[in-house]
Amino acid sequence: MSILCVGEMLIDFTPVAGMKNTYTANPGGAPANVAVSVARNEIRSGFLGKLGNDDFGKLLKKTLEENNVEILCPELTDEATTTLAFVTLDESGDRSFTFARKPGADLLLSKDDVKAVDFSQWDIVHAGSVSQSGLPERNAVSLAVRRAKEAGKLVSFDINYRDKIWSFDDCKYEVDKLLPYIDLLKISDEELDFVGGEKNIPEFMVKNDISVLVLTKGKDGSSIFYIDFDSIPSTFTATNSADNGYDIKCSEIKVPSVKVPVKDTTGAGDAFWGGFLSSLIRQGVKKTSDINLDILRIAGGCGTISGGICITKPGGIPAIPTWKEIEQALEG
Repeated sequence: MSILCVGEMLIDFTPVAGMKNTYTANPGGAPANVAVSVARNEIRSGFLGKLGNDDFGKLLKKTLEENNVEILCPELTDEATTTLAFVTLDESGDRSFTFARKPGADLLLSKDDVKAVDFSQWDIVHAGSVSQSGLPERNAVSLAVRRAKEAGKLVSFDINYRDKIWSFDDCKYEVDKLLPYIDLLKISDEELDFVGGEKNIPEFMVKNDISVLVLTKGKDGSSIFYIDFDSIPSTFTATNSADNGYDIKCSEIKVPSVKVPVKDTTGAGDAFWGGFLSSLIRQGVKKTSDINLDILRIAGGCGTISGGICITKPGGIPAIPTWKEIEQALEG
């Protein structure tokens, strides 16, 4: 039972409550957040990404070690400093980001780093779009996704669009290249344009052979869309679906949010996804044919609780819950 997360890890400077223009440094970065969430869910977790040889990079490495995340690039780089993200929270706790990353150490992940990984040792490989915004990391993560798929592993991806890093068009262009390799896709309601809108999700999934798409909607919960491609005739293709008369069913599971006081939404989506993926692994999912609606309902519940606990605390990784906390909430 194992999940490997590939991409960026950085420092989130998050506001200190009650102190104007005062920030505290917290470890963050979406793939790293998911890796820590997976480890706290008591699932074997690994992180493949570059860290800077500076005080912040050392803090990030120590954070991974303390959370029992396997570090696949343990050597810190002197070629760039650790990326910094400054978080702004609005009155409802929703966050926006400003990045210092020209370049950041995370962008230096290389194909050679990926080639050193034995993907047969991991059940799910997860990545996100921020890694596609610069080189050489873009090519490295693309190679990781392809190699995971070739090894018969489940590939997970979070669109995780950040407009302060790059444009929508550039992000979509790079994400579209990876869609043929993705089995499990996470998007937020702010990213619906990437799939052509919510009504277009089933068609988007068919076109790209995506088995599970999870749409997170903040206080409105989430929707899990599922297509059982293993039940579809091998002669089917998205281009001939209208001609052959085969009706593809896309099921939707609506998962309500938990009502909790919101302090900080930083990392909530990653806590959700870490809980979701960990639940799939815990339920024995290793390939798309292992997935069914009951399994997805359970995973959705675990993800929702994980994200819900996260937003009651400040600051990304420090707020990500353990499996014990999630389990207690589910029982309650």
